[in-house]
Amino acid sequence: MRAYGSDLNPVAVLIGKALVEIPPRFAGLPPVNPTAQEALKRGGRWNSQGAQGLAEDLRYYSQWVREEAERRIGHLYPKALLPDGTEATVVAWIWARTVRSPDPAARGAMVPLAGSFILSSKEGKKAWAHPVLDDAAEDGWRFDVSTGTLEKSQEAKLKLGTKAAKGQAFVCVLTGAAIDREYIQTEGKADRLGQRLMAIVAEGSRRRVYLAPNAEHENVANSAKGSSMVEEAMTTFLSVPTPTRAMITGGVCSAYGLRTYGHLFSPRQLVALTSFADLVCEARERILTDAVLAGRSDDRSALHLGGSGATAYADAVATYLAFAVDKNAQTLNSLVRWFPTGEKAQPAFEGQNMPMRWDYAEANALGGSTGSILNCTKYVASTLEKWGGRIPAEINSRAAQSICEEDCFVICTDPPYYDNIGYAVLSDFFYIWLRKMLVQIWPELFRRLAVPKDDELVATPYRHGGKDGAEKYFMDGMQVALSAMRKASRSNSPLTIFYAFKQTEISQEGVTSAGWATFLQAVLNAGLYVDGTWPVRTEHTSKMISQGGANLLASSIVLVCRKRNAAAEVITRADFIRALKREMPNAIDDIRKAGVGPVDMQQSIIGPGMGVFSRYAKVLEDDDTAMPVKTALSLINRVWEEIENELDTNFDAETQVALAWFATYGFDARASGELITLANAKNIASSALFESGVFKDLRGKTALTPRAELPIHWTPKVDKIVTVWECVQHTARVLNAEDGGGAAAGRLVAEMGSRAPEARALAYRLFEIATQKGWTAEALVYNELAQEWPKLEELASKADVRASTNVAQAELF
Repeated sequence: MRAYGSDLNPVAVLIGKALVEIPPRFAGLPPVNPTAQEALKRGGRWNSQGAQGLAEDLRYYSQWVREEAERRIGHLYPKALLPDGTEATVVAWIWARTVRSPDPAARGAMVPLAGSFILSSKEGKKAWAHPVLDDAAEDGWRFDVSTGTLEKSQEAKLKLGTKAAKGQAFVCVLTGAAIDREYIQTEGKADRLGQRLMAIVAEGSRRRVYLAPNAEHENVANSAKGSSMVEEAMTTFLSVPTPTRAMITGGVCSAYGLRTYGHLFSPRQLVALTSFADLVCEARERILTDAVLAGRSDDRSALHLGGSGATAYADAVATYLAFAVDKNAQTLNSLVRWFPTGEKAQPAFEGQNMPMRWDYAEANALGGSTGSILNCTKYVASTLEKWGGRIPAEINSRAAQSICEEDCFVICTDPPYYDNIGYAVLSDFFYIWLRKMLVQIWPELFRRLAVPKDDELVATPYRHGGKDGAEKYFMDGMQVALSAMRKASRSNSPLTIFYAFKQTEISQEGVTSAGWATFLQAVLNAGLYVDGTWPVRTEHTSKMISQGGANLLASSIVLVCRKRNAAAEVITRADFIRALKREMPNAIDDIRKAGVGPVDMQQSIIGPGMGVFSRYAKVLEDDDTAMPVKTALSLINRVWEEIENELDTNFDAETQVALAWFATYGFDARASGELITLANAKNIASSALFESGVFKDLRGKTALTPRAELPIHWTPKVDKIVTVWECVQHTARVLNAEDGGGAAAGRLVAEMGSRAPEARALAYRLFEIATQKGWTAEALVYNELAQEWPKLEELASKADVRASTNVAQAELF
């Protein structure tokens, strides 16, 4: 099938074209660069699969861009002098912003605003910067760099930089006076913030070398200020403002004077990126010449007009070069932080925001590490190499509401996420550089100075007169778009919708956030019903740890929708609840058997629940009004909770007591009387709980037995009192043990017999409790266990087969 796509955002449109529209036009063709052509003339062969030729030309001409940039601006990137007298390539320069001290005793000195002084946090390789008071130095202080070992208290203090231990203030290194954020914001908006080189990171022998700053390197960086390239870039970008807090979630840098995109780059960074951008345009002319010499037809038809000859090919390679430069901008700006654990520059946009960075890493654009043009090209080229299709595709700049074809598409869409992310605003960061390089190649996409925003289908209160107006705008627009998709989609095919779901949107009543409920309401109003939902893990689970469990976008939920029958009946609230209780238990069991982890269960159960709700024309409340989606979601979660609670009563008494204890105290110790009360409620003696090994007797106190203290040779076969609680805890212990792993855990599951399904259900319940309590590490243990359970059952079945085979063989002799 021919693929079609559309978006209003020109950056998104160009990404789509680069992924699926451009490669098929040049699939299987060899590279045109002189080196490759010379090899072919000598009888060499070329891999004609996919877009290998495009990828190879991208690498070749990127190398030319880098070498030409070295010739023109290499003087701005000096080598570092190592302690042994040799020179080394600089990986990054670490800068700290400065502000004039508000303390009169400092006599107007500029003092550093550093978020951290730690340069390397690796054990045995720790390095840190620190300010030194020096009357001979500028403003009476300078930075020095040290390496060695650190006490925990020392490291904790260094991690604060010049921030105060409490609140949002900084501290003057000269007098110890507080410098509050409001003062810094005022100075920033008046363009009175400065910067001082804090450290130099150089390439050493198998490790990074951290050096103290020196005047030569600082002067070289400052020399870029008077460049005509800087003036040109600033003039171009001053008309494009950076986001304010009203525009995007999270922190913003505009509050501190970085009010346009030009302000996000140091002078040297502007010179480097502008040089790369100019060289992309020059490279295009070289590619065109080389393509003609390589025998490509020169029909002069441009890529954006559908061409596929030499001119179009030069446009294509230049487009991918522009993506490499655009990616470079993400690691070549003053919002890039130095990552002391990985010892590298961390690109901006770790989240969907633009927070202020007080100290930032200026990567070496001409080096070979993170932040260099060659490093960025590597990622773009590898994506091209992995492209394997030849199906023609067409990506256009068009609103989804304008689809007018009927019954001719299989639709899969990824719509805006209510008020979650202001993509149009954030896209300006990439648009401004793409426009500079590609306005002649893609004139229609880059005809504006910035990304269009007014028609973006996002519930942004500042654009629509407040929260209510924004919700109405989103609901109306989404309903029109989905109605158009319903009309255009094939009658016998599902319409699949990806919808990102924020983990933080889960409330005590379940998945009832305004964005989620409003979107689902629009789906129903468009005449669709939800046939199923399925989570797709699109985010690294490590974020749950690094962000304390608040995964900003835990999953993308795939909504599988179909056209609702025009003759759908109307039911009552009571009928709806009865249908939920009748259908959801089997559906939940199927979801678990499919390997959906606990972290995604609350999203997944929306599928069968909304499937019931949306297949009816209406669900009437007691007052005959139509039930809204938000109420339906609340009822779905309530029924799910009831089903889970009913499952709890099927556990053995020991497990029920342990579950109740865990929900209240976790693994903490409490007075024995607390356990006696719980045990009496479940009609079991507390002594039996100790004998089972589930609890430990602490003489007047008691606690659940921690996994680390469980007997390492335990198996269900030899335990006289086997409990579901032990099955779960031992399997979790063995799964993560150095001498355990999947095979050992699978053997335990095999020996559980009929208790295995109950153990799997308990793992899900423990995850829910740990999540509600904010016990992130404990929640991850049960999430991993539940996700691995289908594999463990497979290993268990193989173990049973082997065991039965051994028995059969033994009986032959």
